[in-house]
Amino acid sequence: MYKLLIRPILFLFSPESIHHFTFRFIKIAFAIPYVKGIVTALHKPKGNNLEREVFGIKFPNPVGLAAGFDKDAKLFDELSAFGFGFIEIGTLTPKPQPGNDKPRLFRLPEDSGLINRMGFNNEGVDAAVERLKQNDNNVIIGGNIGKNKVTPNEDAIRDYIYCFNALFDHVHYFVVNVSSPNTPGLRDLQEKEPLTKLLAELQKRNNEKLNAKPILLKIAPDLTNSQLDDIIDIVRITKIAGVIATNTTISRDNLTSDIQLLSSIGAGGLSGLPVRERSTEVIRYLSEKSEKAFPIIGVGGIHSPDDAIEKLNAGATLVQLYTGFIYEGPGLVKRICKKLV
Repeated sequence: MYKLLIRPILFLFSPESIHHFTFRFIKIAFAIPYVKGIVTALHKPKGNNLEREVFGIKFPNPVGLAAGFDKDAKLFDELSAFGFGFIEIGTLTPKPQPGNDKPRLFRLPEDSGLINRMGFNNEGVDAAVERLKQNDNNVIIGGNIGKNKVTPNEDAIRDYIYCFNALFDHVHYFVVNVSSPNTPGLRDLQEKEPLTKLLAELQKRNNEKLNAKPILLKIAPDLTNSQLDDIIDIVRITKIAGVIATNTTISRDNLTSDIQLLSSIGAGGLSGLPVRERSTEVIRYLSEKSEKAFPIIGVGGIHSPDDAIEKLNAGATLVQLYTGFIYEGPGLVKRICKKLV
């Protein structure tokens, strides 16, 4: 029903405006008695072997919602009712920021993809913390953290530390985002020296806590094998918990969408089916080259149960949805889990 009836209506409107409308609609609908229970009953995955214990956390199932969908932690409880095993919020920055100019989110229906150049638009980490205080630990939350656009790279550690400290008591794991293509200069932090320094500082502060939280690194699909070797080395040196592979790509290879459309859209990170193959390649390379030394969360182009299984077979321990959730609908989580069972 979603693809035949609901999606065609949603796709009549601009992607960002319909996203905000959908959020408001879900919030209002779930305030009605019994709605959450009905949605949960319809979408909750069934099966005794779906639970996964990864970096010390017990996930009810291995399918999560990727960062970027619920940036400000406004809908994590409601979204969990659609069957997700965990919800990743963010990317959050210390100070609120509006992000890049609109329009900044574009559909590529012919390729089942999205291009975004949102630019870490969010209300700031402190606003998200106030909402997360209502969680009561019922939903497994990942906190995806970044730096403000106006913060120079030499001061980036300060921003990441601020977000880390603010979120520490309210998330189950952290994700360090240095791979978004939409904040100028951010990807420079993926180079070995600054990235090692950043992760080592966060891990040092993490280890000073009584209950250290897993810290993961989210990487771009555009890294070379040599850079991926560096990532493996950095994980070993800093002893972070794992890697999320991958973020969006700046590549436009092998797209079937009209070249003039792509030209009019311009810069931004591409997600969805076009990034599926490269994302899986990165997962497989990291897993095999490191000899499965750390867990990998696979994300990028998962639009079907087979796509998810492809990621898991390549070496991922958990998977996340974003663009596939938009194109295929909320039933995708349950379909993936059913096939895993």
